[in-house]
Amino acid sequence: MDFFLRDEFARQNGIEIVEIEEGYARTQVLIEPRHMNAGGYVQGGVLFTLADLAFAAATNSHGTLTVTSTANITFTRKASAGIISAQAQELVNSRHVPFCEVRVTDDAGNLLAIFTASGYRKEGTKSIPEAV
Repeated sequence: MDFFLRDEFARQNGIEIVEIEEGYARTQVLIEPRHMNAGGYVQGGVLFTLADLAFAAATNSHGTLTVTSTANITFTRKASAGIISAQAQELVNSRHVPFCEVRVTDDAGNLLAIFTASGYRKEGTKSIPEAV
């Protein structure tokens, strides 16, 4: 997980990785006033970043640097407080182009967003030294 400490954007926004297993990761953020939009709800970019970091952790868990190549998010419910989590499950673990689904939920288990993404694995580039 030390690899992800270099993710300054997520870190400075209070987003943390709480679990990584091969092909799976969970991230979370405690909602603060800085996360709110003008309407009084959590900014969509917070949910996207939370999901994208979960995707990155899940797909990089194999030890090869993987970057996001495409991503899509569908917002299903608004949030305004509490802890929001994102659980990423790699559905396709191919050599070069993995695919992942991330479910973003609030602390009551309500689905806030579904994020799907594919990545590109940069063969020969390590992401997590201890994993390889």
